[in-house]
Amino acid sequence: MSLAHVILGLLQQQERTGYDLKTECFNQCVAHLWPADQAQIYRTLDKLEKQDWITCTVEIQQDRPNRKIYCITETGVAELTRWLQTHQPPPIVREPLLAQLHFAAQLPNAAILHLLEQELAARREKLAECEALQNNFSSDTDPALPSDDSVASREQKLRQRVLELMIQREQTNLNWLQNTIDTIANPGNSSIPS
Repeated sequence: MSLAHVILGLLQQQERTGYDLKTECFNQCVAHLWPADQAQIYRTLDKLEKQDWITCTVEIQQDRPNRKIYCITETGVAELTRWLQTHQPPPIVREPLLAQLHFAAQLPNAAILHLLEQELAARREKLAECEALQNNFSSDTDPALPSDDSVASREQKLRQRVLELMIQREQTNLNWLQNTIDTIANPGNSSIPS
């Protein structure tokens, strides 16, 4: 998955400024899938424009700086469609905590527990963010929308499924972390010596 394709998908939904992409999209609706900072977004917008996958129009404003509004082109839609239909290989997973634990036998249990508890707190926060997104999504769902296979309905269903997976992953991480903490904190009940 690439940032370029995420931006194309967001611009297919509606034209946006770089600022809108950051604040409305990457800070909110896709933060759980693909984080990006402002500099990455603007660099990618420049590349997409050079590839003719998007266009940019400048909106003149009197009281504020001018706004650059980005819109996906037909070529961009074709590239997004191609990407949407292409299987992506499983991502290369880099888990710093697991690498740390792999080599942590030299540390006292208290140090390992501290590390695990920090990760547990971070994962709880991530789970709360995903659940808040799901709650916002559920409250934003318009009951007046048709329950048929319209594009809007399908989009809502797919987004809901993505959020469900993110929540399940975070819950699995929390369960594993708590079990590992319990195992290390109670060495008499496990095969890990203190």
